[in-house]
Amino acid sequence: MSIPEALYTVALRAARPLLPLAAGGEGKLARGIRGRAGVLERMEAWARVHRDPARPLVWFHAPSVGEGLQARAVVQAFRARRPDAQVAYTFFSPSAEAFARTVHADVADYLPLDVPADVHRALDALRPSVIAFSKTDVWPILTREAWSRSVRLAMLSGTLPAASSRLRGPARALLAPAYGRLDAVAAISPEDAERFGALGVPAQRRSVMGDARFDQVWARAAAVDRGSDLLRPFGGYGGVTLVAGSTWPPDEERLVPAVGALRASGHPVRLILVPHEPTPEHLSRSTGLLRRAGSPPVRLSEVEGGAGPGETVLVDRVGVLGDLYALADVAYVGGGWGTAGLHSVLEPAAFGVPVLFGPRHANAREAAALIAAGGAFEWGEDESTLRTLVAGPARARTAGDAARRYVEAGLGAAERGADVIERLL
Repeated sequence: MSIPEALYTVALRAARPLLPLAAGGEGKLARGIRGRAGVLERMEAWARVHRDPARPLVWFHAPSVGEGLQARAVVQAFRARRPDAQVAYTFFSPSAEAFARTVHADVADYLPLDVPADVHRALDALRPSVIAFSKTDVWPILTREAWSRSVRLAMLSGTLPAASSRLRGPARALLAPAYGRLDAVAAISPEDAERFGALGVPAQRRSVMGDARFDQVWARAAAVDRGSDLLRPFGGYGGVTLVAGSTWPPDEERLVPAVGALRASGHPVRLILVPHEPTPEHLSRSTGLLRRAGSPPVRLSEVEGGAGPGETVLVDRVGVLGDLYALADVAYVGGGWGTAGLHSVLEPAAFGVPVLFGPRHANAREAAALIAAGGAFEWGEDESTLRTLVAGPARARTAGDAARRYVEAGLGAAERGADVIERLL
């Protein structure tokens, strides 16, 4: 164990007794602590009944939903090739708890705490042949203990921006040994693959597979049933439908007045507002903002109960945004005005919908690429771009076609990721 790994272990052990103190409330930290409680017992209980030692098991780990989209696409491709294998899936963020149930895994749960005792129990229960990390995160103790047991280690759709803190300072000192243990890094791009060399991954272990999220969003868009109970009530609207997904208050403070101005100037616009976290507090705040703008909303739960959708719908549950984008003539993706980071622009693009977002999108390389392809637009200081798309349906259709072509050009990564897993097996 390296000195940084030893210090990391000491710090986690010291923090562990304090975790129950932070388990109250509905914040992400608290929900994660509560969700992780009992994870080892659940893994062991599953293994006693279902783990077949005659079958290989691949353990996929993805921290949150974005990385989970990448992992799920590879899981699907891999299971089609190797139905004999078992699959475990873990995640870190509580926002991925519901998503994990959509992954075709034999067992899915939180990642145990990255300390030796917990890691040993997880490895003893699952007995994986391969552990595959999605996008970026590696865990120092998990990789060390798995490597010591000859478990093969991979990173899929690996991403390492030039500005990443992992390339310098304390983060590099801690994580470089973990990256160096990886048997395969299949990166999103040649540039990312090259940068993993600086973290100790030899050239012969590096390859390029692309971003498996493209495959995932493409397949989901193709599978959406526009006659479903969710989407059917929205049919027959004669104006422009704007779906605003994964929004935060800074997004809504700009978007809601802009939609009001468009309506006031004679443009019929239906707004479907989908907060990233539809907590009671957020929904109350959004409702107040919409009412002050003269757009009292109907909640999605009311629409599903038989109420008409009207011109403004506030979505009050999670898990439906990927389908609601099928209704959009124009999409707005949240996170580009605050500090949360831009959310996925690929989901609406896969439906052939032009995409708008705020100026803070450096964390999302596909946002810049989609702008360059003509399928997306950065929202400036006024609503002129939104007005252009709403008032000019031909311009919106052209941009939407460009967005769809951009996603289509990125397909195939999931199969290349499944190739990586098969070679390691």
